[in-house]
Amino acid sequence: MDTLPPVAKQAVALTLGVICGFLAYAINMPLGWMLGPMIGCTIAALMQAPILPPIKLRPWVMPVIGVLLGSRISSDVLAQALGWWVPALMLIPALLLTAATSYIYYRRVGGFDQPTAFFSAMPGGLTDMIILGTEMGGDERRIAMAHAARVLLVICGVVIFYNLVLGVTAEDAQATWVGLDALTLWDWGVLGICAILGVPLGRFVRLPAGQIMGPMILSGIAHVIGIVEVAPPDIIVIIALLVIGTIIGCRFVGAKIADVRRDLALAAGSSVLMVIIAVVFAVMVNALTDGALSETFLAYSPGGVAEMSLLALAIGQDVTYVTVMHLARIFFVIFGAGFGYRLLAGRDKG
Repeated sequence: MDTLPPVAKQAVALTLGVICGFLAYAINMPLGWMLGPMIGCTIAALMQAPILPPIKLRPWVMPVIGVLLGSRISSDVLAQALGWWVPALMLIPALLLTAATSYIYYRRVGGFDQPTAFFSAMPGGLTDMIILGTEMGGDERRIAMAHAARVLLVICGVVIFYNLVLGVTAEDAQATWVGLDALTLWDWGVLGICAILGVPLGRFVRLPAGQIMGPMILSGIAHVIGIVEVAPPDIIVIIALLVIGTIIGCRFVGAKIADVRRDLALAAGSSVLMVIIAVVFAVMVNALTDGALSETFLAYSPGGVAEMSLLALAIGQDVTYVTVMHLARIFFVIFGAGFGYRLLAGRDKG
Protein backbone atom coordinates (compact mmCIF):
# COMPACT_ATOMS: atom_id res chain seq x y z
CA MET A 1 0.00 0.00 0.00
CA ASP A 2 3.00 2.31 0.49
CA THR A 3 3.47 2.24 -3.29
CA LEU A 4 0.21 4.11 -3.88
CA PRO A 5 0.70 7.41 -5.71
CA PRO A 6 -0.11 10.62 -3.79
CA VAL A 7 -3.39 11.17 -5.66
CA ALA A 8 -4.58 7.71 -4.67
CA LYS A 9 -3.69 8.34 -1.03
CA GLN A 10 -5.64 11.59 -1.14
CA ALA A 11 -8.59 9.72 -2.63
CA VAL A 12 -8.40 7.17 0.21
CA ALA A 13 -8.39 10.02 2.75
CA LEU A 14 -11.42 11.67 1.15
CA THR A 15 -13.29 8.36 0.96
CA LEU A 16 -12.61 7.75 4.63
CA GLY A 17 -13.70 11.32 5.34
CA VAL A 18 -17.02 10.82 3.57
CA ILE A 19 -17.72 7.58 5.46
CA CYS A 20 -16.85 9.13 8.84
CA GLY A 21 -18.85 12.24 7.96
CA PHE A 22 -21.97 10.15 7.30
CA LEU A 23 -21.47 8.27 10.57
CA ALA A 24 -21.06 11.50 12.56
CA TYR A 25 -24.13 12.98 10.89
CA ALA A 26 -26.11 9.82 11.66
CA ILE A 27 -25.41 10.13 15.40
CA ASN A 28 -26.26 13.85 15.31
CA MET A 29 -22.75 15.05 16.21
CA PRO A 30 -22.47 18.86 16.07
CA LEU A 31 -20.55 19.83 12.95
CA GLY A 32 -20.43 16.13 12.12
CA TRP A 33 -19.52 16.61 8.47
CA MET A 34 -16.23 18.13 9.62
CA LEU A 35 -15.62 16.40 12.97
CA GLY A 36 -16.28 12.91 11.55
CA PRO A 37 -13.57 13.12 8.88
CA MET A 38 -11.25 14.91 11.31
CA ILE A 39 -11.44 12.15 13.93
CA GLY A 40 -11.42 9.30 11.41
CA CYS A 41 -8.42 10.60 9.47
CA THR A 42 -6.51 11.38 12.68
CA ILE A 43 -6.88 7.77 13.81
CA ALA A 44 -5.99 6.48 10.34
CA ALA A 45 -2.91 8.73 10.16
CA LEU A 46 -1.62 7.56 13.54
CA MET A 47 -2.19 3.95 12.42
CA GLN A 48 0.03 4.63 9.39
CA ALA A 49 -2.80 4.19 6.88
CA PRO A 50 -1.93 5.15 3.27
CA ILE A 51 -3.54 8.59 3.30
CA LEU A 52 -2.47 12.12 2.42
CA PRO A 53 -4.27 15.44 2.87
CA PRO A 54 -6.05 16.74 -0.27
CA ILE A 55 -4.33 20.05 0.33
CA LYS A 56 -4.89 21.38 -3.22
CA LEU A 57 -8.64 21.43 -2.56
CA ARG A 58 -8.27 23.77 0.41
CA PRO A 59 -8.18 27.06 -1.58
CA TRP A 60 -11.42 25.99 -3.29
CA VAL A 61 -13.43 25.14 -0.18
CA MET A 62 -12.30 27.73 2.37
CA PRO A 63 -14.03 30.66 0.57
CA VAL A 64 -17.27 28.66 0.65
CA ILE A 65 -17.11 28.61 4.43
CA GLY A 66 -16.39 32.34 4.49
CA VAL A 67 -19.44 33.08 2.33
CA LEU A 68 -21.53 30.82 4.58
CA LEU A 69 -20.43 32.60 7.77
CA GLY A 70 -21.00 35.98 6.14
CA SER A 71 -24.57 35.01 5.31
CA ARG A 72 -25.32 35.00 9.05
CA ILE A 73 -24.36 38.68 9.46
CA SER A 74 -27.23 41.16 9.66
CA SER A 75 -27.72 44.82 10.51
CA ASP A 76 -29.09 43.77 13.92
CA VAL A 77 -25.91 41.79 14.63
CA LEU A 78 -23.71 44.73 13.64
CA ALA A 79 -25.69 47.01 15.96
CA GLN A 80 -25.02 44.62 18.84
CA ALA A 81 -21.27 44.67 18.12
CA LEU A 82 -20.90 47.98 19.96
CA GLY A 83 -21.67 46.13 23.17
CA TRP A 84 -18.84 43.63 22.76
CA TRP A 85 -16.12 45.83 24.27
CA VAL A 86 -16.24 44.07 27.66
CA PRO A 87 -15.51 40.54 26.32
CA ALA A 88 -12.92 42.03 23.93
CA LEU A 89 -11.03 43.69 26.81
CA MET A 90 -11.34 40.62 29.05
CA LEU A 91 -9.81 38.58 26.25
CA ILE A 92 -6.40 40.17 26.92
CA PRO A 93 -5.93 38.89 30.51
CA ALA A 94 -7.47 35.58 29.48
CA LEU A 95 -4.85 35.13 26.77
CA LEU A 96 -2.00 36.22 29.05
CA LEU A 97 -3.06 33.73 31.74
CA THR A 98 -3.59 30.97 29.17
CA ALA A 99 -0.17 31.49 27.57
CA ALA A 100 1.64 31.78 30.93
CA THR A 101 -0.02 28.68 32.38
CA SER A 102 0.63 26.61 29.29
CA TYR A 103 4.25 27.84 29.07
CA ILE A 104 4.98 26.84 32.67
CA TYR A 105 3.28 23.49 32.02
CA TYR A 106 5.43 22.75 28.97
CA ARG A 107 8.60 23.84 30.80
CA ARG A 108 7.99 22.06 34.12
CA VAL A 109 5.99 19.01 33.05
CA GLY A 110 7.14 18.59 29.46
CA GLY A 111 10.74 19.64 29.97
CA PHE A 112 10.68 21.64 26.72
CA ASP A 113 13.40 24.17 26.03
CA GLN A 114 12.39 27.82 26.35
CA PRO A 115 11.49 28.70 22.72
CA THR A 116 9.73 25.38 22.11
CA ALA A 117 7.69 25.73 25.31
CA PHE A 118 6.83 29.38 24.65
CA PHE A 119 5.59 28.98 21.09
CA SER A 120 3.86 25.68 21.84
CA ALA A 121 1.96 27.46 24.62
CA MET A 122 0.52 30.26 22.49
CA PRO A 123 -3.30 29.86 22.13
CA GLY A 124 -3.53 30.45 18.40
CA GLY A 125 -1.76 31.33 15.17
CA LEU A 126 -0.65 27.81 14.23
CA THR A 127 1.39 28.66 11.12
CA ASP A 128 2.82 31.87 12.57
CA MET A 129 3.86 30.21 15.84
CA ILE A 130 5.63 27.41 13.98
CA ILE A 131 7.56 29.91 11.84
CA LEU A 132 8.41 32.24 14.75
CA GLY A 133 9.27 29.38 17.10
CA THR A 134 11.61 27.78 14.57
CA GLU A 135 13.34 31.11 13.92
CA MET A 136 13.89 31.51 17.67
CA GLY A 137 15.53 28.10 17.93
CA GLY A 138 12.53 26.00 18.93
CA ASP A 139 11.76 22.42 17.87
CA GLU A 140 9.58 22.80 14.77
CA ARG A 141 8.07 19.31 14.99
CA ARG A 142 7.06 19.67 18.63
CA ILE A 143 5.59 23.14 18.13
CA ALA A 144 3.61 21.91 15.11
CA MET A 145 2.41 18.86 17.04
CA ALA A 146 1.35 20.99 20.01
CA HIS A 147 -0.78 23.30 17.88
CA ALA A 148 -2.26 20.61 15.63
CA ALA A 149 -3.22 18.56 18.68
CA ARG A 150 -4.60 21.65 20.45
CA VAL A 151 -6.99 22.44 17.60
CA LEU A 152 -8.12 18.82 17.36
CA LEU A 153 -8.54 18.27 21.10
CA VAL A 154 -10.19 21.64 21.81
CA ILE A 155 -12.79 21.13 19.07
CA CYS A 156 -13.64 17.65 20.36
CA GLY A 157 -13.58 18.84 23.98
CA VAL A 158 -15.86 21.79 23.25
CA VAL A 159 -18.38 19.54 21.55
CA ILE A 160 -18.39 17.20 24.56
CA PHE A 161 -18.72 20.18 26.95
CA TYR A 162 -21.69 21.53 25.04
CA ASN A 163 -23.43 18.18 24.97
CA LEU A 164 -22.81 17.04 28.53
CA VAL A 165 -22.57 20.30 30.52
CA LEU A 166 -24.60 22.89 28.61
CA GLY A 167 -27.03 20.44 27.02
CA VAL A 168 -26.63 22.00 23.56
CA THR A 169 -26.81 19.64 20.56
CA ALA A 170 -26.99 19.90 16.79
CA GLU A 171 -30.78 19.52 17.07
CA ASP A 172 -30.90 22.99 18.63
CA ALA A 173 -29.74 24.56 15.37
CA GLN A 174 -31.64 22.66 12.69
CA ALA A 175 -32.21 24.96 9.73
CA THR A 176 -34.12 24.71 6.49
CA TRP A 177 -32.21 22.84 3.81
CA VAL A 178 -30.86 25.16 1.13
CA GLY A 179 -31.00 23.30 -2.17
CA LEU A 180 -29.17 24.07 -5.39
CA ASP A 181 -32.44 25.30 -6.88
CA ALA A 182 -32.97 27.79 -4.02
CA LEU A 183 -30.52 30.21 -5.63
CA THR A 184 -31.23 32.36 -8.65
CA LEU A 185 -28.57 33.20 -11.22
CA TRP A 186 -28.18 36.53 -9.43
CA ASP A 187 -27.61 34.77 -6.09
CA TRP A 188 -25.00 32.47 -7.63
CA GLY A 189 -23.26 35.46 -9.19
CA VAL A 190 -23.17 37.57 -6.01
CA LEU A 191 -22.01 34.72 -3.76
CA GLY A 192 -19.45 33.67 -6.38
CA ILE A 193 -18.03 37.18 -6.54
CA CYS A 194 -17.81 37.29 -2.73
CA ALA A 195 -15.85 34.02 -2.76
CA ILE A 196 -13.53 34.94 -5.62
CA LEU A 197 -12.75 38.54 -4.66
CA GLY A 198 -12.75 37.85 -0.92
CA VAL A 199 -9.56 35.80 -1.03
CA PRO A 200 -7.29 38.55 -2.42
CA LEU A 201 -9.05 40.99 -0.07
CA GLY A 202 -8.11 38.83 2.91
CA ARG A 203 -4.51 38.67 1.73
CA PHE A 204 -4.31 42.40 1.08
CA VAL A 205 -5.65 43.31 4.53
CA ARG A 206 -3.53 40.49 6.02
CA LEU A 207 -6.42 39.01 7.95
CA PRO A 208 -5.88 35.80 9.92
CA ALA A 209 -7.45 32.94 7.95
CA GLY A 210 -7.78 35.36 5.04
CA GLN A 211 -9.21 32.73 2.69
CA ILE A 212 -12.24 32.62 4.99
CA MET A 213 -12.36 36.11 6.47
CA GLY A 214 -12.17 37.98 3.14
CA PRO A 215 -15.16 36.15 1.60
CA MET A 216 -16.97 36.42 4.94
CA ILE A 217 -16.63 40.21 4.97
CA LEU A 218 -17.89 40.60 1.39
CA SER A 219 -20.71 38.10 1.98
CA GLY A 220 -21.66 39.93 5.17
CA ILE A 221 -21.80 43.27 3.34
CA ALA A 222 -23.89 41.75 0.55
CA HIS A 223 -26.36 40.28 3.04
CA VAL A 224 -26.56 43.39 5.22
CA ILE A 225 -27.35 45.71 2.30
CA GLY A 226 -29.80 43.15 0.94
CA ILE A 227 -28.48 42.39 -2.53
CA VAL A 228 -28.60 38.70 -1.62
CA GLU A 229 -30.53 36.88 1.10
CA VAL A 230 -29.63 33.20 0.77
CA ALA A 231 -26.69 31.14 2.01
CA PRO A 232 -24.60 28.79 -0.15
CA PRO A 233 -26.36 25.49 -0.94
CA ASP A 234 -26.00 22.91 1.82
CA ILE A 235 -24.52 20.24 -0.43
CA ILE A 236 -21.63 22.56 -1.36
CA VAL A 237 -21.11 23.45 2.31
CA ILE A 238 -21.07 19.75 3.25
CA ILE A 239 -18.41 19.04 0.60
CA ALA A 240 -16.32 21.91 1.97
CA LEU A 241 -16.65 20.64 5.53
CA LEU A 242 -15.67 17.11 4.49
CA VAL A 243 -12.53 18.41 2.79
CA ILE A 244 -11.56 20.64 5.73
CA GLY A 245 -12.11 17.86 8.27
CA THR A 246 -10.07 15.44 6.18
CA ILE A 247 -7.18 17.90 5.87
CA ILE A 248 -7.15 18.60 9.64
CA GLY A 249 -7.10 14.88 10.43
CA CYS A 250 -4.29 14.28 7.97
CA ARG A 251 -2.01 16.73 9.83
CA PHE A 252 -0.77 13.68 11.74
CA VAL A 253 0.32 11.76 8.63
CA GLY A 254 3.85 10.47 9.14
CA ALA A 255 3.61 10.63 12.92
CA LYS A 256 3.93 7.28 14.68
CA ILE A 257 1.99 6.77 17.90
CA ALA A 258 5.09 5.51 19.69
CA ASP A 259 7.04 8.63 18.67
CA VAL A 260 4.40 11.24 19.49
CA ARG A 261 2.55 9.61 22.41
CA ARG A 262 4.21 11.86 24.98
CA ASP A 263 3.75 15.02 22.92
CA LEU A 264 0.07 14.21 22.38
CA ALA A 265 -0.38 13.60 26.09
CA LEU A 266 1.28 16.93 26.87
CA ALA A 267 -0.92 18.68 24.31
CA ALA A 268 -3.99 17.11 25.93
CA GLY A 269 -2.94 18.45 29.33
CA SER A 270 -2.28 21.92 27.90
CA SER A 271 -5.64 21.91 26.10
CA VAL A 272 -7.46 21.01 29.32
CA LEU A 273 -5.80 23.92 31.12
CA MET A 274 -6.74 26.29 28.28
CA VAL A 275 -10.36 25.16 28.26
CA ILE A 276 -10.62 25.53 32.06
CA ILE A 277 -9.34 29.11 31.81
CA ALA A 278 -11.82 29.74 28.97
CA VAL A 279 -14.68 28.52 31.16
CA VAL A 280 -13.58 30.71 34.10
CA PHE A 281 -13.34 33.84 31.95
CA ALA A 282 -16.60 33.05 30.17
CA VAL A 283 -18.35 32.94 33.57
CA MET A 284 -16.66 36.22 34.58
CA VAL A 285 -17.66 37.94 31.33
CA ASN A 286 -21.22 36.74 31.69
CA ALA A 287 -21.36 38.19 35.19
CA LEU A 288 -20.56 41.59 33.64
CA THR A 289 -22.77 41.32 30.55
CA ASP A 290 -26.10 39.84 29.56
CA GLY A 291 -24.66 37.41 27.02
CA ALA A 292 -25.17 33.66 26.92
CA LEU A 293 -22.55 31.46 28.59
CA SER A 294 -22.64 29.07 25.63
CA GLU A 295 -21.60 31.86 23.23
CA THR A 296 -18.97 33.41 25.49
CA PHE A 297 -17.34 30.06 26.21
CA LEU A 298 -17.14 29.33 22.49
CA ALA A 299 -15.69 32.80 21.86
CA TYR A 300 -12.94 32.20 24.45
CA SER A 301 -12.13 28.58 23.49
CA PRO A 302 -8.62 28.32 21.97
CA GLY A 303 -9.56 26.47 18.80
CA GLY A 304 -9.14 27.57 15.21
CA VAL A 305 -11.01 30.62 13.88
CA ALA A 306 -12.82 28.68 11.17
CA GLU A 307 -13.54 25.66 13.34
CA MET A 308 -14.97 27.63 16.25
CA SER A 309 -17.05 29.82 13.93
CA LEU A 310 -18.44 26.76 12.18
CA LEU A 311 -19.20 25.13 15.51
CA ALA A 312 -21.07 28.27 16.56
CA LEU A 313 -23.13 27.98 13.39
CA ALA A 314 -23.75 24.27 13.90
CA ILE A 315 -25.17 24.69 17.42
CA GLY A 316 -27.08 27.90 16.82
CA GLN A 317 -24.81 30.46 18.51
CA ASP A 318 -23.98 34.01 17.36
CA VAL A 319 -21.50 33.36 14.54
CA THR A 320 -20.41 36.98 14.14
CA TYR A 321 -19.68 37.44 17.85
CA VAL A 322 -17.66 34.23 18.05
CA THR A 323 -15.74 35.03 14.85
CA VAL A 324 -14.88 38.58 15.94
CA MET A 325 -13.57 37.37 19.30
CA HIS A 326 -11.41 34.72 17.65
CA LEU A 327 -10.03 37.18 15.13
CA ALA A 328 -9.10 39.43 18.05
CA ARG A 329 -7.47 36.45 19.79
CA ILE A 330 -5.34 35.62 16.76
CA PHE A 331 -4.30 39.26 16.30
CA PHE A 332 -3.27 39.53 19.96
CA VAL A 333 -1.33 36.26 19.85
CA ILE A 334 0.47 36.91 16.55
CA PHE A 335 1.49 40.46 17.36
CA GLY A 336 2.26 39.79 21.01
CA ALA A 337 4.14 36.50 20.79
CA GLY A 338 7.38 37.80 19.24
CA PHE A 339 7.52 40.78 21.61
CA GLY A 340 6.68 38.61 24.62
CA TYR A 341 9.36 36.06 23.82
CA ARG A 342 12.03 38.74 23.47
CA LEU A 343 11.08 40.10 26.89
CA LEU A 344 11.21 36.62 28.40
CA ALA A 345 14.52 35.72 26.78
CA GLY A 346 16.03 39.07 27.73
CA ARG A 347 14.94 38.71 31.35
CA ASP A 348 16.47 35.25 31.59
CA LYS A 349 19.75 36.46 30.09
CA GLY A 350 19.85 39.35 32.53
